[in-house]
Amino acid sequence: MAIRDLIPWGRNDNQAGISPFLDLHREVNRLFDEAFRGFSTPMSLGRFPSMPGWPTLEVSETDREIKITAEVPGLEEKDIEVLLQDNVLTLRGEKKAETEDKDRHFSERYYGRFERRIPIDVEVDEDKVNANFKNGILTVTLPKTQQAQSRAKRIAINGKS
Repeated sequence: MAIRDLIPWGRNDNQAGISPFLDLHREVNRLFDEAFRGFSTPMSLGRFPSMPGWPTLEVSETDREIKITAEVPGLEEKDIEVLLQDNVLTLRGEKKAETEDKDRHFSERYYGRFERRIPIDVEVDEDKVNANFKNGILTVTLPKTQQAQSRAKRIAINGKS
């Protein structure tokens, strides 16, 4: 969706020529749309990602457990919250960064929040769920219950057709 789609007079181009100011307005909107095409998310200024779906996740599953690994560079353990409720694992956190240069009389503050929800479709032993954080990597291990482990059925693969 382009920005001009949100403006009522930008939707109908069949009114061209009615007002030179309206024509100029449409042309400037078109130029900005073309200049910023492909920038659907705000720039992060190199501090921390601002793209949807951040942090990136890797989900792996074995017969006994589900392991979810999230890359959260620049964050600390105290900045992240892990919740398991109603078969949904929620990872949420917030990054606050402040930079101050007294020589140049300059300071910056960056704030960013994220939340990822991962549905878990197997029964998990909630008392044995474990989360580890090291060097910007969060690893959550969700052990399956004995019932969930027994439901998995291995299927033999035949080499001949």
